[in-house]
Amino acid sequence: MKFRTMIGNSATALVLAFAGTACAQQQKPAPVAPVRVAAEDVAIGSPALWKVADEDTTVYLFGTVHALPEDVEWYRGDVAQALAASGSFVTEIYMKPGSEATAQQEFLTKGILPEDQTLRQLLSDEQKVSYEAALENLGVPAATFDRFEPWFAAVNLSMIPLLKAGYSPESGVEKVLEEKAGDKVRGELETIATQVDIFDSLPMETQITFLMETADNIDEIVPMIDKIVDEWVTGDPAGLGSLLNENMSDPVLAEALLYARNRNWAEWIDTRMDDPGTVFIAVGAGHLAGEQSVQDALGTRGFVVTRVQ
Repeated sequence: MKFRTMIGNSATALVLAFAGTACAQQQKPAPVAPVRVAAEDVAIGSPALWKVADEDTTVYLFGTVHALPEDVEWYRGDVAQALAASGSFVTEIYMKPGSEATAQQEFLTKGILPEDQTLRQLLSDEQKVSYEAALENLGVPAATFDRFEPWFAAVNLSMIPLLKAGYSPESGVEKVLEEKAGDKVRGELETIATQVDIFDSLPMETQITFLMETADNIDEIVPMIDKIVDEWVTGDPAGLGSLLNENMSDPVLAEALLYARNRNWAEWIDTRMDDPGTVFIAVGAGHLAGEQSVQDALGTRGFVVTRVQ
């Protein structure tokens, strides 16, 4: 069986993440809470779309699901209009055509263990039993990830049930948006190399926690992602945030994979607001939901974030 690394939200954790850079030492304005416009002015029942704007710059924020079943329809209304009105389209990473092999190699190279170690040697007897049971449940040989670090195994292990259930990155939101964006100017918030580094720099204890939470809950991954998609497609960030936060029990993992990254993106948006134009930013929906979201981080910088769908 050929395994594919999926970079994005999983049912047991947000597996795409990134450490934010240190903010410049300067006076920051008082926090401003995100704003919801009147309910009759928002197309509730569709995936949430947010906006930050000043006199000459508009930045749209749209939360995505990186893998979806093929029959989920969502591209319409304000989302379609916002993308059409934007001069540039920004995603977490920009995978240029033909760069997939290079990206895979980044993960494979950094995810490998030293020659004198194997993954199962890092686990306790109890953990090893649970991990091997999860692999057996999926029909995967026990030694499949022996040469790889726990984070690499966790990312791949979390995706296998979804792929079996019909979820596909090819049906993911970014794929659709990329097609609709056409020849718009492309941008990215991150790079593959930095993504790999953040995974690779996780403490080994945290990596093992990530792996074991995935293995211990292998049967719950598909039902959980089903719930996440339901909350996303109906435009319920609060419900989505609750689901995702429940699965981020390790504070080190949550900080590295979610909160620091949200702050970093808010800094990027803050800088981008200095240049005129309209930008459509698409990021994993979990980053626009729950506490310490991108909207919260923008609020601490003095921005008003308005929900428009």
